[in-house]
Amino acid sequence: MNGNLYIVATPIGNLDDTTIRSKIILENVDFIAVEDTRVTKKFLNKFDIENKLIVYNNFNEKKQIDKIHKILKKGNDVALVSDAGTPCISDPGYLLVNHCRKNKVNVFTVPGASSLISALSISGLPSDSFYFEGFLPKKKGRKTKFEFLKSIPCSVIIFESPKRIIKTLADIRDYLGSQRVVSIHREMTKVYEESFIGLVQESIDFFSLKNPKGEFVIIIAKEGYTL
Repeated sequence: MNGNLYIVATPIGNLDDTTIRSKIILENVDFIAVEDTRVTKKFLNKFDIENKLIVYNNFNEKKQIDKIHKILKKGNDVALVSDAGTPCISDPGYLLVNHCRKNKVNVFTVPGASSLISALSISGLPSDSFYFEGFLPKKKGRKTKFEFLKSIPCSVIIFESPKRIIKTLADIRDYLGSQRVVSIHREMTKVYEESFIGLVQESIDFFSLKNPKGEFVIIIAKEGYTL
């Protein structure tokens, strides 16, 4: 019989957010597929978890799918984790899950932290309906993407790096309008957690005075929304 594949969420910052179930799963599976062994080993060491690791990331994803499937076919259980948060959400994993589904391998979720849901829950913006974009194209297709986002009648969630945060906020202003309300979050659950809500130009002024670190979650209110 095939083993089981577990999609295990890990903390996005504060290790105390680790769930009891995730620790049990990671202790008891036969292998853990990880993005970066250095990152995951620090997390596992925190809880004295020792297990066999397989590197599975954006660079070797297609190659590793067959290897992991062979492991599962031998009856071994495998847990998939990302460096932080929930796998498959702007992180590797979709292709593996898809392959396992097609080949009748059971896939189970071990839910936990998700930066987009965490940010939305404290954003102060309408959360009854939202669209998740993830990371924007850096060059090709960027203008077209913004034109599409402008037409969406609900909150839009974007991920961004600290190096590109000011450029992206400026693009939001230029393509979506200077009166758009944004709620911006970084370093969530960490010591230097920071949130901002206001007009997009105000956010540019705010973060231009800083040397921002940590990945950002930007939530853009629908057109016409006011504080």
